[in-house]
Amino acid sequence: MALTNFILTVAGVGAVILLARSDIKQSAAIFRRNVRQIRNWIEEESVAASKSAEKAKPKELENPKSTHPEEKQ
Repeated sequence: MALTNFILTVAGVGAVILLARSDIKQSAAIFRRNVRQIRNWIEEESVAASKSAEKAKPKELENPKSTHPEEKQ
């Protein structure tokens, strides 16, 4: 009886370890794929932002003359 319990326990633990390893490998593959996709999105957005920044003309700051009576030049 004890030998049977031991064999069943070893088989059960082995099955759990085997399933966990394959699950971890699958999760790691999905994670890598997601990271790759996020990197692509970030690169696309940065390229689009730089193109948008190139098209937009920088506004010139107006330098109005001061009309405050306290300031005398």
